[in-house]
Formats: sequence, C-alpha cells, structure tokens
Amino acid sequence: MTTKTIEQFFTGKSLVTVSKMEDSKEISNAELTLAELPSPGSVSDVIAKFASTFNGYKQCGSFEACAEIANARRHNTLTELRACLFFEQRRWRHFGETPDAEAETYQRSLVEGIRMKVVNEDRG
Repeated sequence: MTTKTIEQFFTGKSLVTVSKMEDSKEISNAELTLAELPSPGSVSDVIAKFASTFNGYKQCGSFEACAEIANARRHNTLTELRACLFFEQRRWRHFGETPDAEAETYQRSLVEGIRMKVVNEDRG
C-alpha cells in the first residue's frame, strides 16, 4: 500500500489526516497471517490501513449486506470480523473524523478477534 497524497482539513472538531491510497492490496482470509495484523497498541491510522486490506462490500456481496453484518456486530467468523472492521473504518472516514475512544476500543477488539481466528486457523 502506498500513500499518494496526504491532505489535512479541519472538521470543526479535530484536525484529521486523510491518506489517499493507491495500490491498496487486498489480503484474503486464506492469505492473512499474524504479521499483517496491527499490534494491540496500534494507532487508529494503522488499524485503518489494515481494515482496507479487506473489501467488505465485495466479500459480503453488497454495501447493504456488509452494513447489516457491521450494524448487528456479528463476530462469528473471520469474514464477519473483517467486514465489521472494514465498515467501521469506512464509517469514520465518511464522518471525516478520527474514531473516538469508544470506536477505537471496538476496532481494537475486532483486531483481537481476527487475531484469535488466525491463530486458531479458523478462516471462515
């Protein structure tokens, strides 16, 4: 993943840095390794970059299907966990803000759930 440009803008609440990515590399569940996962203390930008390695809209079949999984907070499978993380990253990007403390905690819990699925070779 390479960063083409960095733009900064003021949202009224906080200064947000937005990276425009080119060549965003998707990583399938089968190819996902522990080395690609953000560490437990990673900042939200690192988690967002990892979230972009999964296209939840494509993997779930549509925006609506991905949104349903994410809004219901379904965490049964690796695909559902990654869809939730992808959708949360997109949600906050749409807001134009960095995730608040509650959202960061939730996103970190998703990464840890993903980590457990990878460790246990549960790739569904």
